[in-house]
Amino acid sequence: MATFKMKFSNPENFQEKPLPPLADNEIESLAWGIREYGGDFEKMVVNKPAVGDYDVKFELKYCGICHTDVHIALNEVAGGGTMYPVVPGHELVGTVVEVGSKVSKVAVGDNVAVGCIRDSCLGCGSCQDGDENYCEKGFTHTYNTLKPTAYSHIGGNPEVQNMGGYTQYDVVHEHFILKIPDGMDLSRAAPLVCAGITMWDPLKHWGGTDKKLNVGIVGVGGLGTMGIKLAKAMGHRVVAISSSRRKEELARSKGAENYVVSTDDESLASEAGALNLILDTIPTHHSILPYLGLLARDGTLVQLGIANELMTYPQLQLMYKRLSIASSVIGGIPSTQEMIEFCNENDVYPDVEVVTADRISQVYDDLTTNTNAGAIRYVIDIQKSLEQ
Repeated sequence: MATFKMKFSNPENFQEKPLPPLADNEIESLAWGIREYGGDFEKMVVNKPAVGDYDVKFELKYCGICHTDVHIALNEVAGGGTMYPVVPGHELVGTVVEVGSKVSKVAVGDNVAVGCIRDSCLGCGSCQDGDENYCEKGFTHTYNTLKPTAYSHIGGNPEVQNMGGYTQYDVVHEHFILKIPDGMDLSRAAPLVCAGITMWDPLKHWGGTDKKLNVGIVGVGGLGTMGIKLAKAMGHRVVAISSSRRKEELARSKGAENYVVSTDDESLASEAGALNLILDTIPTHHSILPYLGLLARDGTLVQLGIANELMTYPQLQLMYKRLSIASSVIGGIPSTQEMIEFCNENDVYPDVEVVTADRISQVYDDLTTNTNAGAIRYVIDIQKSLEQ
């Protein structure tokens, strides 16, 4: 299908988990995935749960391609362990085609979305508070996960791993279904349930929906530009922070009022002690020392990127301004729904390029080699891909 050779990692640590024959409590779905370690994307048939009492079956219209998809598909995360075959995708948008007998949240014909959370226990304090992303028994990621044994709201064969959104259909418990407002652009809505909520939740948690702040966004990629747009729409003063001037024009065009180069002392001095909140989207090991000097008293630096190496910080620099270093991961279902409605009302969307499934490997190459200079979020047109 593709002309790009993808580079896999951790050859000593991956799992071969072939799909068994379809069970009575399953349905078939066409999908695009990697059948075995070292392989390329191909169209395949996968097992999905049949519709249970509280389940929603929807036909995929679009699915975003997240950088996390690349890490998981190529066996890069946490030393490996990806299960093959793997069908990535946790930015799902589609239309409901069937609901279980006890479903009340949505109806056939509604447009819906599913993000990074396929399941959680729903009984712990975190879940009860709407923070399913911090489920005390661990939430179940949308794909490359086993069906949980400590709790279960996923039907089908319990031995079959969860497959993601590069697929024709999905079936999900209604609790984890997000409603898409009428008239919302479905192709641009898909990345909101990952990139959007990743930036929205820390903005909300650290006061961004209650008061006006000076907000710094480190990294001007697909995630960072989404953060700039959201913070600007909330009414905050936004400062983009990057290691060079290369993305200054891009950052300002998305709403940044100032641009700081973290490797330039004079540039750093222009915002010294000015920022209440900094969201750091850098996904690799890096020094946070330049950013701490930008924080005002009681300021917070929130780490959103996943670095596999230990990060260090100077404790003394935190003490004298009562600074905090924190982190955040996506958001719960209520917060994600709130973010979708905010984006719809304020016309806040990521910048996307819609592709068909035959370009997935090319997109992975672009994301791996950092040639995505325009900070585009790629989105698969599932219906058009099925016609190929």
